[in-house]
Amino acid sequence: MYVLLLKTRLKPGRFDAFMSAMQVNAAASVRDEPGCLTFDVMRDRSDPDLVWLYEVYVDEAAFEAHTHTAHFLASRPLVEPLIERQDAIEADMLALNPSR
Repeated sequence: MYVLLLKTRLKPGRFDAFMSAMQVNAAASVRDEPGCLTFDVMRDRSDPDLVWLYEVYVDEAAFEAHTHTAHFLASRPLVEPLIERQDAIEADMLALNPSR
């Protein structure tokens, strides 16, 4: 499995606008993409302008397909102006714990 962890530094005061667009993208990703297993959005407790995205796909091809979906493409012009910086960690999933 392919994992993407994005450390996303938002421009100050842009959290609500970012979440409006990102919640739609995250929900559609899990709901509509069989290859997207997880798409979590988290806010750092120590910094209100730091957001983490945790995404798990069955493989890199599923992630690539994600980047061509209507919900992903619609979110880009909404979220990109709100982001100051974004750093990515790509990883291979070694163990996926089941949902409770």
